[in-house]
Order: sequence, then structure tokens, then C-alpha cells
Amino acid sequence: MPSDTPGTPLPGKPNSAAATTLSQIMTGSDTNLYGTVHGGVIMKFVDDVAAACAGRHSGGTALTVFMDEMLFLVPVKVGDLVHASAQVNWTGRTSMEVGVRVVAERWNESVPATHVASAYLVFVAVDAENRPRPVPPLTPVTPDDRRRWAEAEIRRQHRLARREAIRQHRTDNPRNPNGG
Repeated sequence: MPSDTPGTPLPGKPNSAAATTLSQIMTGSDTNLYGTVHGGVIMKFVDDVAAACAGRHSGGTALTVFMDEMLFLVPVKVGDLVHASAQVNWTGRTSMEVGVRVVAERWNESVPATHVASAYLVFVAVDAENRPRPVPPLTPVTPDDRRRWAEAEIRRQHRLARREAIRQHRTDNPRNPNGG
């Protein structure tokens, strides 16, 4: 729960504190023209579980500001029971990265689930006026938690470098006022 006293540091939370899993059976209304589940359905499911995780970690509303990576590994079929598991990998002052792993299994078979997708999303915690607010720091506990933190730092550095390179390119190459 956020501190009521401005300037008072928030207590840290382990990665596991806000870990969240959602499950859903995929139906015919989820399919694309190829007869498999539409990637957009999986993306929304990923955003839903990541938002729940970010909200739980931050103790309130957290908004998706960036999808850093979405990797589709195997098509999902109608009738698959899909599980999306999310956990916070990294926190800044007001933002956090959430990693999501998606697995699918046949609804009527007892076989191991198949890893079908992975994603990394960035959220910003906001107050009632939609202004950024502090988030509790993450306290990595396990070697996997520390690995996730380090990899999230790499993704953050790449996002910032890409943003700066684009800004510099636009400064050096102003848009043609005639639409070029």
C-alpha cells in the first residue's frame, strides 16, 4: 500500500508478491482467417494479466505505456486452455516492467502445456488524477529474480537509446512540410 507521507520510502516487495495468472479457454470467436487464435486476442490477454500484476504490485491503477516485446512461438488452437502468468521484473520510481509467459494445453487432454508466447510490458502507476505516482521497489530474492532484473535493465537501456536515436534523427532530418 502506498505511503501516505510524501517522501517516505515505500517498502520493497519480492517478485512473487504480485505474481498473477489468468486462464481462458479459446473459442471460435477468438479465431483468425487461418483457423487459429488471433494474435490480437493473445495480446489483449497478455495486457490484462500484466495490468493486474502491475496494479497489485503498485497498489492501484497502473497504465500500459509500452509493449517492449511480444514473441509468438506456437499457434494457439480453438479449445486450448491458455494460461498467462505475469510478474514484475523491474521497478523504477513510477514505472515497472512486467514479464508474461503464455502456455496452452488441450482442454480435454492431460499432456504438458506448450509455451506459446512471451511478452514484456512497461506500466506507469498513476493516482486519481492520472499523474505518475511512486511504486514500491522490487526486491529480487532468487537467482531467477536477479536475472530478470538484469535483463529488464538491458531492455530499458535499449528503449532509452532507441528513443534518443529517433529524437536525434528527427532533429537532424526535419520533416518535409510538403509531406515527404
